[in-house]
Amino acid sequence: MTARVHSVNVGRPTVGIIKRPTGIDKRATDEVVVFDPGPKGTGASGVEGDAVVNLKHHGGSTQAVYAVAREELDWWSTDLGRELEPGAFGENLTTAGFDVDSSVVGEQWRIGGSVVLTVTSPRIPCATFAAHMGVPGWMKAFTARGRTGAYLAVTQAGIIRPEDEIQVAWRPAHGVTVPAVFRAWMGDREVAREVLAAQALTAADHEELTGKLERWER
Repeated sequence: MTARVHSVNVGRPTVGIIKRPTGIDKRATDEVVVFDPGPKGTGASGVEGDAVVNLKHHGGSTQAVYAVAREELDWWSTDLGRELEPGAFGENLTTAGFDVDSSVVGEQWRIGGSVVLTVTSPRIPCATFAAHMGVPGWMKAFTARGRTGAYLAVTQAGIIRPEDEIQVAWRPAHGVTVPAVFRAWMGDREVAREVLAAQALTAADHEELTGKLERWER
C-alpha cells in the first residue's frame, strides 16, 4: 500500500467534554491548510480552522500538526470494541499505510506536491484526552501501548488533502524514534539518557528532559 493521507481533521471549540472548551473533538474535512503558527503560548494550531484552546500545553510551532496512523485507530477499535473514526485521538492527519510510530524525531515528511512536515515529539496523554475517550484507565492503557502518534512542525506550508502521498524526504542518523522519546518522558531513565546523548530533541525539550532526569536521579 502506498503511504498516504487517509483523512484530514479539524476541531471546533467544544463544551461538555471537560469544564472548559476544548478543540480535541476533530472531524474529517475535504482539505486543510497547514502553516507555522509561531511559538507555543502565542501560536495556536498549525492547521487553518482548527481550534487549540489550551495554549499553555498545546499548539505552537513544534505541535503545529498531530498525526496518527489509521492502523493504530483500528488496533484500538478492536481492543475497545467500538469503531474509532478519523480524528478520534484529536489528530489532524490520519495516515494509511504509513507507520507514524516508527518515525524518527527530526525526520521530514513530504506530503502531496509541496508540504513538508518535521517530526518533533510524541503526544503525551492528558486528562482532556481521557475525558474525550471516556474509557476507564485510558491514560494508563495508552501509555502502556506506547504508540502515541507524532507531533509535527510545518517546515513548508501548503494544502493537504485525503489521498495525498506521504514520503519520508529525510531522516536523521541518530535513530531516536518517537516511542523512545515517549518512554523517556514517561520516566525510563536509561532511555532518557540515550535520547539526551543523541541530541535529538529541540533545545527546549532537551532542557526540560535534562531537568526531569536530574530530579529522578537525586
